[in-house]
Amino acid sequence: MGSRPPWRTVGVVALSAVFLAPLVVLVLGSLQRPLQPPPDGLDLWPEPAEWSNYSAVSAFLPLGPLLRNSLLLVVVAVPVTVVVTSMAGLAIVTARGRLRRWLIGISVLMLLVPAASLWVPRVVLLRGLGLADTPLTVALLALAGTTPFYVLLFAFAYSRIPAALLEAATLEGMSPFAVWRRIALPLARPAAVAVAALSGLYYWSTFMDPLTLVSSPEYWPAALGLRSLSEMETALYPIYLAAAVIVTVPALLAFAFGQRSFFSSVERP
Repeated sequence: MGSRPPWRTVGVVALSAVFLAPLVVLVLGSLQRPLQPPPDGLDLWPEPAEWSNYSAVSAFLPLGPLLRNSLLLVVVAVPVTVVVTSMAGLAIVTARGRLRRWLIGISVLMLLVPAASLWVPRVVLLRGLGLADTPLTVALLALAGTTPFYVLLFAFAYSRIPAALLEAATLEGMSPFAVWRRIALPLARPAAVAVAALSGLYYWSTFMDPLTLVSSPEYWPAALGLRSLSEMETALYPIYLAAAVIVTVPALLAFAFGQRSFFSSVERP
């Protein structure tokens, strides 16, 4: 393999700088001294750096329980999302003719529905079933696949599998579940990793869903608890930014791990 062209290296560095700049500003802001006027311009490194802002977060927010709620939400919702969407994607690919076109059309149509239009129906439905305001209320959205985009992503991945392979497995007497588990899903591992990473980031960072579905603060995820801190006095914003850094770090680590798994699965023969 040849070396990477210089223009590609420059492009990757420039794009990385664009996406990393807000994180750098976030960290620098978290090290500012509270109850002081904001610095003029961008303070490259506060002097002195107030690392105590991170320990002060606990005085304003029960961050431990909030992070535990977010972790529980991700651990439950992500596997359910992968299973549901991967099965739905296989159903689309194995459907025939008009039925396949209808399924794809319905998925695209549902993808175009604004998320805000679903908030009220979700609240009414879950409250009517007695499932609102629990630690796993938001995870119930995974039973619907979280978003139709993941279904279409799996359908695209499955469409690259030779149809003869799936048909041969069926003719050998394998059940649809066995075909999904033993053939389709292993061959679509990059799509599964991508959906797991995207849904994990979604459930870790969402606050509108728990805001509408969860009213008890003890069941709030970290993103919703962090939003409550945004209403504090401007002079205390360094503490708010310190809390934001703490909440962001697990998501960055999970994304880095997911990215590495994705590329390793793509490169695997």
